[in-house]
Amino acid sequence: MDFKRIFYCVLFFIVAVQCVTAQYKIETQFTPDGNSYYQKQNGGIAKVNIKTGQSNIIVTAAQLTPSEAPALLIASFAFSADNSKLMVFTNTAKVWRYNTRGDYWVLDIATNKLTQLGKHKPSQTLMYAKFSPDGKKAGYVSEHNLFTEEIATGTITQLTVDGTRKLINGTFDWVYEEEFGCRDGWRWSPDGKNIAFWQVDANKIRDYFMLNTTDSNYSKVIPVEYPKVGEPPSPVKIGVVAATGGNIQWMDIEGDPQQHYLPRMEWADAATLVVQQLNRKQQESKLMYCNITDGHTRIFFTEKEKVWIEVRSYWNNDDPSGWDWINKGKGFIWVSEHDGWRHIYSVNRDGSKQTLLT
Repeated sequence: MDFKRIFYCVLFFIVAVQCVTAQYKIETQFTPDGNSYYQKQNGGIAKVNIKTGQSNIIVTAAQLTPSEAPALLIASFAFSADNSKLMVFTNTAKVWRYNTRGDYWVLDIATNKLTQLGKHKPSQTLMYAKFSPDGKKAGYVSEHNLFTEEIATGTITQLTVDGTRKLINGTFDWVYEEEFGCRDGWRWSPDGKNIAFWQVDANKIRDYFMLNTTDSNYSKVIPVEYPKVGEPPSPVKIGVVAATGGNIQWMDIEGDPQQHYLPRMEWADAATLVVQQLNRKQQESKLMYCNITDGHTRIFFTEKEKVWIEVRSYWNNDDPSGWDWINKGKGFIWVSEHDGWRHIYSVNRDGSKQTLLT
């Protein structure tokens, strides 16, 4: 028996399955207690008990059917923190690799009220909608700007006004997606009062022209802001704005923004961001805390390599968001190759101590 041939066939199959599931993203979400999970079923959402395998429909297709319209086709879904509301992503469109643009609807489970977010905006223009921590608002990106919306009233607040194809708020350009897997470019604060976001300035990046020959009988020229080898990438900065609107506080991060990347940003607490900065050669990584009131930053953890520092989380490559806090926020989990091998460490909140876990 040719074991080598069998090995490569199995490897090919695994890679193919991973590509398909990454493209179509089979949604399974655990309940907060970890005893069950939610999944799409019969056009609605079912809750499945892990121990017994018993499945119960908790949201039906009828509940997800707008008046005088067909039922929503669920691309993905999310519950509010108190499980009183369900957000459904539907009617999706591809942006580069994945279908990250589309329409969002919110179901109030108790009242059966189904409402569309940003319903007066053009179809398929919303991206990365998320509930606020209290479930009373949703935030989203539309046409390169950030918005919040009160779910009960539908009142919309525009948080940024300068977004264009070349000045991108709340999501990313091609380089950040290609290099770091960055797509969702904004975060609710833990108390729901503020929103932190990336802004990518691609105004000085020249367009690379792609040809779309598949969507219609006639081809279309698609401009993509794309820095060729030797050209500087888009400068990026991070801002914080109140969820009710107002002035933006930009973080005062040292270093030339065209010679550094900011591939990771999350909330450390309601008043502080934690940000990772890489130099352009990706040989030096700095973690810093940012005060959202005045934008002041403080570097607390640095790594240097002769060759390369990988930035993405290895335990969830499709979604590099999140920061794995432990011990009630006194430390976090971090992946590093600084000893020549990839290991998982726990790091104290102030960066003073690393403990090898693997």
